[in-house]
Amino acid sequence: MALREILVVPDARLKQVSQPVATVDDDLRALMDDMLETMYAAPGIGLAAIQIGVPKRVIVMDLAREGEDRQPRYFVNPEILWASDDTAPYEEGCLSVPEIYDEVERPARVKLRYLNYKGEQIEEDAEGLFAVCIQHEMDHLDGVLFIDHLSRLKREQAIKKVKKQAKAA
Repeated sequence: MALREILVVPDARLKQVSQPVATVDDDLRALMDDMLETMYAAPGIGLAAIQIGVPKRVIVMDLAREGEDRQPRYFVNPEILWASDDTAPYEEGCLSVPEIYDEVERPARVKLRYLNYKGEQIEEDAEGLFAVCIQHEMDHLDGVLFIDHLSRLKREQAIKKVKKQAKAA
């Protein structure tokens, strides 16, 4: 396993649309292991492959709370089969938009299909933080950042703030 660099706005690679994965093999599992290690080190709760510069439809996630055992999850070629009409606001942040947080309104519940770490197809329902996180990470696969859901002014302010932080570092 290896730590990978997380891309930060305004890196143009974050706007790429990720490609589907043909098979879940040892190379892909090695990528997912690296992604998980990178996410834990950041620290974060979700990471899409494009955030480390790999344009594949792969997500890792761990929603375990502090003090709980780690509960890593893997999502290969995830797709939303159904989304509820009712929405819920949630204050989101992103490892690719460091130290910026804002409220985003998303469907409160979704049904998804994906391949897991072993390559098995899974269908499951998501709500609460799981629904927010999977939708946030799936946006990355289509080149969409959470700040793209904000007003143009808020988005521009967020990018300016991240650039300023990078210069100061």
